[in-house]
Amino acid sequence: MTKSRLFRLWLVLGSVFTVLLIIAYWDSVGTAHSYLRTPFSRPQPLEPRPSPADKEGEASVDDFLEKLLGASTKNIVPGRKTEQPPPASSRPAPGSMEESVRGYDWSSRDAPQGPDLAGRQAERRSVLRDFCANASFVFPAKERSFDDIPNYELNHLIVDDRHGVIYCYVPKVACTNWKRVMIVLSQSLLDRGAPYRDPLDIPREHVHNSSTHLTFNKFWRRYGKLSRHLMKVKLQKYTKFLFVRDPFVRLISAFRSKFELENEDFYRRFAVPMLRTYANRTSLPASVSEAFGAGLKVSFRNFIQYLLDPRTEKLAPFNEHWRQVHRLCHPCQIEYDFVGKLETLDQDAAQLLRLLKVDQRLHFPPSYRNRTASSWEEDWFARIPLAWRRQLYKLYEADFVLFGYPKPENLLRD
Repeated sequence: MTKSRLFRLWLVLGSVFTVLLIIAYWDSVGTAHSYLRTPFSRPQPLEPRPSPADKEGEASVDDFLEKLLGASTKNIVPGRKTEQPPPASSRPAPGSMEESVRGYDWSSRDAPQGPDLAGRQAERRSVLRDFCANASFVFPAKERSFDDIPNYELNHLIVDDRHGVIYCYVPKVACTNWKRVMIVLSQSLLDRGAPYRDPLDIPREHVHNSSTHLTFNKFWRRYGKLSRHLMKVKLQKYTKFLFVRDPFVRLISAFRSKFELENEDFYRRFAVPMLRTYANRTSLPASVSEAFGAGLKVSFRNFIQYLLDPRTEKLAPFNEHWRQVHRLCHPCQIEYDFVGKLETLDQDAAQLLRLLKVDQRLHFPPSYRNRTASSWEEDWFARIPLAWRRQLYKLYEADFVLFGYPKPENLLRD
């Protein structure tokens, strides 16, 4: 064997040994490092941190790993997809049933600035921190650490490495359009070979395709034992946001969207069991269209019974459309930099895009206004027994308290 071959073999073996040492060190020492065992997302100013890619000469953790492990950028960095979805209109036709029930309003309007938006954000984040730190306020899973959260519960945290942003999406809180914004920012989907630039050009079916987004639960497959370490690094460096809404109004919106529209999947998975268990229906049509034609629909009362039935969660966790926000986004384990609300969507969306420094080239889609309003609560809950309403409040109390929504006393008193 020639000297050059021996030299190359020595280099290869040395590189492999170095990689193994680094992985072993990060696995045994890195996660036990003191700053990672303390609250890892310290209070931060709302000014977003620039993405590592924006700093010339400064490599990100991902870049370091890619170079060290010899991985191709196309295989590691999210959003380098080559599929070209067919053109499709993502806006429902005016006057359609979908528009009526979902409550779309595509009219364009400028978001008002409003008084002291920074102060409002500071107050929301303060309320969240205070109740998370309040030992007398207890709810399931509050006290666990970030390390205790299983990977499958991190599937709502969408990561954009290009701009250093993490978004926790909450169904029924304008998440379709926020996912569109994240696709534009991360360039994770192409149209005829080029990234989308207008969020509303992205077809709805692609928006909710899980393969479109890089989420925390996918880190294990990409990074193995380094995944938790990388999550914590990104949680410290990136700007984290979520949007919420009144919990009872969100429930009404979820019911209208999934059970008043013909949805084959939700009919078979949820409506059929609800009708059998709570409406005493034994023989049910095989398809949702047949059921609707025969006047067989889940009532709001049936839906509430289903949520309150202790057998429901013994079979499976709540579906994401009615799962509590604190179970989707873990606000006591992750300290969010921005807490938006659907009730102030126009102002909050404009403020957030300014803070992310993308407002000059990207605008939140024209206001999505779901017509499920707080004023409707009394009508929707009129036929729900008082005892059930009180049980339901206890089920969603943590969301009311953490996100500053007043207790609906008018629904809970005699």
